[in-house]
Amino acid sequence: MAEPHSHVFLGRAHDENARRTLWVVLLTAAMMVAEIIAGLAFNSMALLADGLHMATHAGALAIAAGAYAFARRHAHDRRFSFGTGKVGDLAGFASALGLGIFALGIAAESVGRLLDPGEVAFGQATLVAAVGLVVNLASALLLSGGHHHGHGHNDHHHHGGHHHHGQADNNLRSAYLHVLADALTSVLAIVALLAGRYLGWVWLDPAIGIVGAVVIARWSWGLLRDTAATLLDVTDPQLEAEIRAQVETAGDARITDLHVWRVGPEAHAAIVSVTGSAAVEAIRARLAPIHELAHVTVECRAPTTA
Repeated sequence: MAEPHSHVFLGRAHDENARRTLWVVLLTAAMMVAEIIAGLAFNSMALLADGLHMATHAGALAIAAGAYAFARRHAHDRRFSFGTGKVGDLAGFASALGLGIFALGIAAESVGRLLDPGEVAFGQATLVAAVGLVVNLASALLLSGGHHHGHGHNDHHHHGGHHHHGQADNNLRSAYLHVLADALTSVLAIVALLAGRYLGWVWLDPAIGIVGAVVIARWSWGLLRDTAATLLDVTDPQLEAEIRAQVETAGDARITDLHVWRVGPEAHAAIVSVTGSAAVEAIRARLAPIHELAHVTVECRAPTTA
C-alpha cells in the first residue's frame, strides 16, 4: 500500500519568519509601554495614539508568533485535512478585526481632544516619538529580511513561460505592514508635536491622532480582505485560467469541474474533473509546470455517447 503523501504546506521561510516575528514582538512591546506612559504623562494625543496603535500591533504580532508556533507544532496532525498552512491567515484576520476596533477608539479620543485640548509637553513627547520611529524602522528591517511583502495574493509574474502567482505569507505580511503603519504614525506624531511647539498649532496633535486612526483602519481593511479571501477559498482567476489552458491544450480533454484554493503561503490545491480520452497521468503531466499547485486531484471520465 502506498505511503500517504505529505500535507505540510508551510512556507519555506516559516521558521525564519517565526523567529523574526518573535523578536519584533519584544521590541514593539517595550516601545509600546514607553509611548503610552509618555503620552499620558505629557498629555499628547498623537503620542498616545501612536502608543495605542503600537499596542494593537503588539497584540497582533503576538498572535502572529503564536500562529507560527501552532502551525509548526500541528503540521503533521491528520485532523487538518490540508495541513496548517492557513493558520497564519486566520491569525491575520483576527488581528485585523482588533485593529479596526482600536482605530475607532483612537478616532473617538482624538475628536474629544480636538473639542477640549489640554497642555502638551511637546519636547519630551517628541523625543519619545523619535525613539519609537527608530524602533519601528528597525522592526520593519528585521521583518523584511531582504524580501518583498508588498505584493497581494493576486500578483502575477512570468517565469519560464508560466505564471508565478503572488504567494504572500499573510501572517508575516500583517506583521510587516503593521510596523510600517507604526512608523508612519510615529512620523505624523513628530510632525504634529514640532508644529505645536514651534508654530503653536496645538490642534494638529489630536488631528494627527485622527489621521493615525484612518491609517490603521485602511490597513485593517486590506488585511481583512486578503485573509478572508484565503479563508473562504476564493479562486485566483488567472491561476484557474492557466490550469484550463494547460489541460485543454491538446484538445483531448475538457474540464467539466474545477476547484482551486490556497492551502498555504506558497501552495494551492486543485480538484480537476475532465472529460475526454486523456489519461490521468497525462493531465498530471500537463499541470506539473504550474508550481503553485502542491496538491492535485484528477478525475478523468470518458465522453458520453448519444
